Amino acid sequence: MAASGELNGFLDAGSELSGELRFEDTFRVDGRVSGRIVSPGDLIIGEDGEVEAEIEVGRLFVSGILRGRVTAAHIELDRGSRVEAELVTPSLVVAEGAILRVSCDTGAPPLEGATAADEEREPSRASWSPAAGSRTRARR
Repeated sequence: MAASGELNGFLDAGSELSGELRFEDTFRVDGRVSGRIVSPGDLIIGEDGEVEAEIEVGRLFVSGILRGRVTAAHIELDRGSRVEAELVTPSLVVAEGAILRVSCDTGAPPLEGATAADEEREPSRASWSPAAGSRTRARR
């Protein structure tokens, strides 16, 4: 995981935060957060981190547990991460060994040959879960 920018916040293991979190640059969570997280910067959920939130960040890097809804320009799910969420991002990288139950909207235009009915039903969405038994990688 390659977050850039100055770390200007950290929630250590054993700590818990409930409510709204706003920050600049980079924030790392190794404790528990619930609520809402908003930042133009990078959010890192460490291996011991557990987040249940509505998240709007520039970039998200997950090694721990994530539940909720995420809107980000870039999302990386590391090996061992456990994610149950709705993801909205044009750039998704999933490492082998990540455990997912997600829906993902990449904002991509409909496939050539798709009908208007296809687009109305569910535009630019893909779902994946471990039961499907395949790897996934969506890019811009």
